[in-house]
Amino acid sequence: MEEKTLQTLEYPKILGHIAAYASFSPTAEKAAALRPTADLSEAQRFQAETREAVQLLITHPDLTIGGARDVREQVDLASHAGVLTPVDLLDVKSTLIAGRTLARTFESLNEPYPRLAELAAQMPLPIGLIDAISRAISDRGELLDSASPNLAIIRRDLRVVHERLLTKMQRMVSDSNITQYLQEKLVTQRDGRYVLPLRADFKGRLRGIVHDQSASGATLFVEPLSVVEMNNEYRELQLAERDEERRILLALSGEVGAFSHEIVALIDIIAEIDLVLAKAKYAEEIEALEPTLLQFPKKGHAISGGNLHPGSVIRLYGARHPLLDPETVVPVDVELDPDTFAIVITGPNTGGKTVTLKTVGLLSLMAQSGLHIPAGSGSEISVFEKIFADIGDEQSIEQSLSTFSGHITNIIRLLGQADRRSLVILDELGAGTDPQEGAALARALLTHLLERSITTLVTTHHPELKAFAHGTPGVTNASVEFDLESLQPTYHLTIGLPGRSNALAIAERLGMPESIVNGARSEINPADLRAEDLLEEIHRQRDLARQARTEAELTRQEIENLRSDLVGRLEQIEDERREILDHARQEAKARVEDLEQELAALRGALARARQPLDALDAVETRVADLEQEYEEPVERLPLEDEDVILDRPVRLGDKVRLRSLNTKGVVTSLGENELEVQVGNLRVRTRLSEVEAVGNDAGADPGKVLRETVQENQGGESVPASFNAPSPGIELDLRGQRADDALDQLERYLDAAYLAGLPFVRIIHGKGTGKLRQAVREALAAHPHIRSYQPGGASEGGDGVTVAKLLTN
Repeated sequence: MEEKTLQTLEYPKILGHIAAYASFSPTAEKAAALRPTADLSEAQRFQAETREAVQLLITHPDLTIGGARDVREQVDLASHAGVLTPVDLLDVKSTLIAGRTLARTFESLNEPYPRLAELAAQMPLPIGLIDAISRAISDRGELLDSASPNLAIIRRDLRVVHERLLTKMQRMVSDSNITQYLQEKLVTQRDGRYVLPLRADFKGRLRGIVHDQSASGATLFVEPLSVVEMNNEYRELQLAERDEERRILLALSGEVGAFSHEIVALIDIIAEIDLVLAKAKYAEEIEALEPTLLQFPKKGHAISGGNLHPGSVIRLYGARHPLLDPETVVPVDVELDPDTFAIVITGPNTGGKTVTLKTVGLLSLMAQSGLHIPAGSGSEISVFEKIFADIGDEQSIEQSLSTFSGHITNIIRLLGQADRRSLVILDELGAGTDPQEGAALARALLTHLLERSITTLVTTHHPELKAFAHGTPGVTNASVEFDLESLQPTYHLTIGLPGRSNALAIAERLGMPESIVNGARSEINPADLRAEDLLEEIHRQRDLARQARTEAELTRQEIENLRSDLVGRLEQIEDERREILDHARQEAKARVEDLEQELAALRGALARARQPLDALDAVETRVADLEQEYEEPVERLPLEDEDVILDRPVRLGDKVRLRSLNTKGVVTSLGENELEVQVGNLRVRTRLSEVEAVGNDAGADPGKVLRETVQENQGGESVPASFNAPSPGIELDLRGQRADDALDQLERYLDAAYLAGLPFVRIIHGKGTGKLRQAVREALAAHPHIRSYQPGGASEGGDGVTVAKLLTN
């Protein structure tokens, strides 16, 4: 891609946002160097990596690259026989440990995140270097005595000599014959040698070597002759220690230099993984989704009029410019039908025409860079080999170019490079010159691009291009809307309709005299006025249809909320019914047990009295029947909305259950092996094997879509999904149970949750006396499947709930 196009579409600003999530400088460098790829398989691999990273941050939000550091300069120094400091070596060690940890982490996550695991598996890990640095350097960056046997001996001797030296000098300080000559009773150092502060008045009273004097000259710092040999020995040992430490650091640096290529490659892969995580974090920030990337066909297909369609696809639903305020930006739908590959956008200034062009261009660049885009589910776009954009004021004083000349220079350049697999974006085509000549040039240029089968998006103010787009195969009109009541643009994009000419209406609304407005209207061709009136009526009818659609959707949503509320109430009633019946069954069980004891006692009494027992047989039979009745569990009655598993493939719009979360959602996007499910406000992408289609009735027609909210998405390819046993759910309620019974149930539940692959579970034990809570948490602490646990949040029940995180199986 041309750097000029990247700058024009503000692509570097996107890279700046990604670099802000980088954990260390190599990642930021990779982010700044990120460029779109024209290779479909590579772009799809980038998108898959980002998708896995998005899912990974949901299940492992604390995952980072650890303590990795940018030690490339240090490693380069070591490879050229340089000596690294202990701090540098600790940074190398920290980076190696971070790489090793990442490799082990992704090795255990190979199945759910295969692409990231494959990337992590490429990290070379120098053998023995971490242990070598750990043996020699402490975590505080100090060389350890264990770094070498010689260093240990030197430091031992150094401590002995130091202790003897200080002991002797301390005795001198305590000697009354000497202290009378001292300025202070202390031992100090000058030039690395221990000395005493002698008053200058008593110079010569203490035989020794003068090393320094105070600023006032009143104090001389004297090394007594009796400790000169000890000071010499101490200094010699210090120098020996320094030389041995340098030798050790040189040896360790040599080991680092020997592994320089592996360490640099390790840093590169860590940065690559960190970059993918940064892409995922940015996708979360802008609420982006993965688009479907499509390849250009080998040949285009003919359309009416003789032109050849290049085979390009642009379907962006609810597309938002990622650099605009998400609270105020207006999403646009940009969709080219199978026979269209050029759009002419008209409308008022500041109405959003240029933003629409930049949105399509920038989202194309992002998609081909492996970035998720801020657009709705089902968005698709072709992978363009080249993208050209001519947007903005191209005036150049230095080159003596006017705005028109600047645009023409850019267009001539791109015409020489664009081909069938290119996307050309032109803003204000034909502007900056005589309107008649500009319109003619714009028509000729657009015709040339159509003849060369080049996908083109243009904006213009020339009304002639509206008629051209309407009557030319392969081209369609589009417009941004203007609210005549508020005299403000709405920024909504409408494909298929040209923009209206609002000049006279705006002038009239602003108070222009009616005679002038009528005079201007009389100067306009009547045919043009009739066309404007017809266009006005089309827009009005479309607005009415949109309003009706919105009202219908709100009504449908209200009905859905009422239905959900009703289902919830029915479920509550059913729970109460089962609770009452279960209580009655327990009472019946207790009474039958009492009756059995009485019958047993009566049988014993009759036997002792040698009386016949036949009369008791019928009673015991009846008691056995009663016992069988109360042992039958209370069955839950199915509600009308109760979900049943459908024995058919999953389709777009189906309601499905995610086994891993035991949660239901709606299928909004369907691929060959994966699909996207809308769960409340959250979109989850998962494998087909992780979901099961559910319906409202066991006898429901399998061809009917289960949720009305996505009826417009029906008709996609059906991909069969495998069906496994559902998970036990993410909550277990143990309230009211004895500790032994609760722990048995907890053990079975945790095993089932672990096998189902649940990331976490919530155990509801209540507060009460705290005994059940303590028993549950002790069991969790000792359970082999539990990674950690913590009390529930304020909104989850506080200390009456324990949230446990499970290990991955």
